[in-house]
Amino acid sequence: MARRSLRHLAGPRGALRGLTSKQPKVVALGGGMGLSASLTALRRITGDLTAVVTVADDGGSSGRLRDELGVLPPGDLRKALAALCGDDEWGRTWAEVIQHRFVSRGDLHDHAVGNLLIVALWEQLGDHVQALDLVGKLLGAHGRVLPMSAVPLELRALVRGHDPAHPDDLSTVRGQATVALTPGEVQEVHLVPHDPPAVPEAVRAVLDADWVVLGPGSWFSSVIPHLLVPELLQALTETKARKVLSLNLAPQPGETDGFSPQRHLEVLARHAPKLTFDVVLADQDAVPDQDSLSEAAEQLGGKVELAPVAASEGASRHDPELLAAAYDRIFRMHGRIGPWR
Repeated sequence: MARRSLRHLAGPRGALRGLTSKQPKVVALGGGMGLSASLTALRRITGDLTAVVTVADDGGSSGRLRDELGVLPPGDLRKALAALCGDDEWGRTWAEVIQHRFVSRGDLHDHAVGNLLIVALWEQLGDHVQALDLVGKLLGAHGRVLPMSAVPLELRALVRGHDPAHPDDLSTVRGQATVALTPGEVQEVHLVPHDPPAVPEAVRAVLDADWVVLGPGSWFSSVIPHLLVPELLQALTETKARKVLSLNLAPQPGETDGFSPQRHLEVLARHAPKLTFDVVLADQDAVPDQDSLSEAAEQLGGKVELAPVAASEGASRHDPELLAAAYDRIFRMHGRIGPWR
């Protein structure tokens, strides 16, 4: 049976709304450090920013709280809130506080302060969204953070060669932490429960956005899971927003080892064949075959934008200022109405 349209959840979207708005309304989806990179960049160019965060983490402090209390894993939500903190003294201080981890020989070892704060407010208020909004207000966050679903999710992957002794065997790998580190080749992923409910505020944000940004991040464990929540995928398909797919700087050891940039697009399309993108953003030095990437982007309905977005030193990571400049240029060049400021 065909799904009912979700457009009734969107806010007013008249033809003149973009003309009166000074900044683009942006929704960024992902998890972990990839989403943090996008948010750190995007908060520099818009004050109307919403993060929609995966909730399938089962490792570390998040996994322990999830197992003990039956709550959503708070870690990626905490990282998103920290990324939205400003560059002033207040923002830097609170970002450090919520990211602080205890070091001890007891049960508090490796728990992050922000994880405990978020879970405490969930228990006090009984409302995931209200609690996260309150934490954001406390931090002075430059945007809003929402979970993609209100139920803890388990990520499962079909992996070839998860056991190195049997490189051709297919096996099911359970748990985001295990999937992210598998030595095998991930073929596909799915969520348990299979048809999880989306957070309504996340659906509304996507439907009412001017721009939606997906990625960068762990491809199978942070990016694609958003496409496995039916209501969220439907919103991404129906939204009038323009969409950017932001690629990683390099393949992730284990999860996407050996993947070319275009292969990232191909596996995403297999999980959501009807989803299209307007722009595929990639670092200009991370694309050895621009023609192949352009062909893969065209299959998704979009065009490739190459830009210098990598930090100049250390491990592969995005430079916030360069990434912000790339997003700003894309929003201006590909927007329907013209400059925002």
